[in-house]
Amino acid sequence: MLLEINNLHFSHTKEKTLFQNFNLKLGEGKTIALAGESGCGKSTLLSLIYGLLNWEEGEITFEGKKLMGPKGNLVPGEAEMKFVAQNFDLMPYATVAENVGKFISNINFAKKKETVNELLDVVGLSEFANVLPKNLSGGQQQRVAIARALSVLPKLLLLDEPFSHLDFARKIELREKLFRYVKDKNISLIISTHELQDIIPWLDQIVILENGRLIQNDNAEETYKTPYNIYVAKLFGEVNIFSETEKSEFGISNFAYYPHQIKVADHGFDAEVSESRFAGNHYWNKIISKGKEIIIHTDKVLEGSLKITF
Repeated sequence: MLLEINNLHFSHTKEKTLFQNFNLKLGEGKTIALAGESGCGKSTLLSLIYGLLNWEEGEITFEGKKLMGPKGNLVPGEAEMKFVAQNFDLMPYATVAENVGKFISNINFAKKKETVNELLDVVGLSEFANVLPKNLSGGQQQRVAIARALSVLPKLLLLDEPFSHLDFARKIELREKLFRYVKDKNISLIISTHELQDIIPWLDQIVILENGRLIQNDNAEETYKTPYNIYVAKLFGEVNIFSETEKSEFGISNFAYYPHQIKVADHGFDAEVSESRFAGNHYWNKIISKGKEIIIHTDKVLEGSLKITF
């Protein structure tokens, strides 16, 4: 096991406990998402793993070695890890290429240059190699920091909301190249995110946090198809939630149905279309059935009366 967290206790203040008897195990070469609403503890957990915060009780073990946190390290952080947080800590008067190559030895300069160019391609910044960070956007600076972290081939890479500063087109480009690169290099990756639906295809495991508690820890398919509770289901985007009474009325077993899971059919429950709007690759529809508003996705506009099935 690459990383183990056992009985961890951490408090921001005496009055505010975040983690209490927290336990987590992460395997080698895996891509793991930390997910949950803002304030659930994602960024704090990454800081604890990397050794930027002291914890009160428990232990964090990396490759069988107990980590000590700031109280045990003269230099903050852990040698075999890299952490890209929300502040990117770039060298302001060095170029993008120089920032990316900061931790790479100059002994074989040709090899260093080749590695820097490869990493700039991974993060989509090849044309900005000679630009200073101050002339980059926040999203571009973030990508420089990611490339620099990858340059030392860490055994564990920790990324805190790495796509938060990116527009949609850049996000698509970066996520595929990034996830492929870490997999090819056998780098374990823990990525905190509030946009689970955007990275599901590349995840081996999803860890759901709520106010410092571990709510669910499964593979991506299990988490999506069988969310533990309403909190988990809502992390994947728009979802229809059914109470116990509503489940009984519709004769359904699940409490959560995503819009694409409810179908228009020849036979089923009567429904009336309230709204039908074009949403790109589908139509977004609000329908009323048994007095309940339900959102469904279809490939054509809806109107009038219809029937639905689950």
